[in-house]
Amino acid sequence: MGRPKRNLFAAAEETSTPPSSLTPTQAIARVIKAEGNCLYSCTLPDQKTVLVELPSRFRNTIWIKRGGYVLIDTKEADVRQNKIDGEIINVVRGEHLWRKEAYWPKEFAKASTYPEDSDEEESTVGKMPPSDSEGEEESD
Repeated sequence: MGRPKRNLFAAAEETSTPPSSLTPTQAIARVIKAEGNCLYSCTLPDQKTVLVELPSRFRNTIWIKRGGYVLIDTKEADVRQNKIDGEIINVVRGEHLWRKEAYWPKEFAKASTYPEDSDEEESTVGKMPPSDSEGEEESD
């Protein structure tokens, strides 16, 4: 028998709203890659890489993609006798709501969808090919 839907909905609801403030041991991190066995490599705003664990309440319920953001807690990192640096306590869903909060790191600024146009070479995307009369001069 599968997990009750109320557990799925509770986990989804929990991740949709950002907390009002963060404790000193909590931080927003960007997911670099999934290491397997519910472990993820993440980068903190100061470019430090940490290995964090996904708790059982999120397993098989919330999926984390590479480049996504998570809220991690490192308060039990000193107590642990392994290489895990912390635990994921929340997965950022609805990123636009999280970005409005004062604790969102400036290092994780939203990248533009469209790159800046460079003056070095003009792009030909979306333009008609040159006609024969424009590129050639008559030599009669």
